[in-house]
Amino acid sequence: MLKIGLVGVGGISGAHIPAWEEMNDAELVALCDIRPERMEKYGTKRCYTDFDEMLEKEELDILDICLPTYLHADFAIKAMNKGINVITEKPISLNESDVERVYSAAEKNNVKFMVAQVLRFWPEYEVLKEIYDSKKYGKLLSGSMIRLGSCPKWTWDDWMVDEKRSGLTPFDLHIHDLDFMVYAFGKPEVTHQFRSKRPEQDFISIDYDFGEFSIHSEASWYSSTFPFTAEFRFQFENAVITNKNEKMIIYLKDDEKIDLSQQAEGDTGNINLPKSNAYANEINYFADCVRNNKPVEIIKPDELSCVLNILNSL
Repeated sequence: MLKIGLVGVGGISGAHIPAWEEMNDAELVALCDIRPERMEKYGTKRCYTDFDEMLEKEELDILDICLPTYLHADFAIKAMNKGINVITEKPISLNESDVERVYSAAEKNNVKFMVAQVLRFWPEYEVLKEIYDSKKYGKLLSGSMIRLGSCPKWTWDDWMVDEKRSGLTPFDLHIHDLDFMVYAFGKPEVTHQFRSKRPEQDFISIDYDFGEFSIHSEASWYSSTFPFTAEFRFQFENAVITNKNEKMIIYLKDDEKIDLSQQAEGDTGNINLPKSNAYANEINYFADCVRNNKPVEIIKPDELSCVLNILNSL
């Protein structure tokens, strides 16, 4: 039975905690947050307001870091120096140099480390990568990836709207799509970029050149109350694939189309995409790597460095 500790009981922990709780051969034994009220509803767990105290008193196999971005690297290294395997929310850091620092600590202490880049475990994106790799519909010609939302005003201490601590839109929203591009298609060149950054909102528009195709991407925190939107459209030689409004559709020639959308509970139709929770998928993947001493192959440090290098150039 893997013993799990989690630090940072904020917004994203609401996706991580249920994933650990549903796992049969892992037990979430301890939580840590400087706000004791955040842990009140988890009364069965041992709760700490001091991270060092948790590390000293608990014998953990895995630490799950759900802290603000600027704390990820230092907390990960502190835990790994205690011989604890670490999974951390994205990004690994705002600084590219931290990639080497964190992975060196993992190697030195013979533990496993992973950044939870969730799109790599999202069914629609997994299908897109498989189609690209297999050339099922020919070569990729062009793409578009969009990720939009409202400026986050709900975070502790307003850390997310502090550029020095969060990196703003590039490191919070756009990183998802850029990370997937680097993972699926390789390192791109930035051919055009535009950014409208104001105190109350932050918008970026970027064109990436991959040689035989290009991808346009947009990300924004709008000042208005704008519904969260994440979608993509990819043009292949013999098909256009879209993921929009929770529907993934492949458009073929002669008016033919294939609907790969996840179906509602109890639907008896043709379910092509499995019903799944991508946050649980990434956590289960890492736990399996720890349990069976397998390398964490789906997330590579050179890809993380590439993403941070591009983001810091915007």
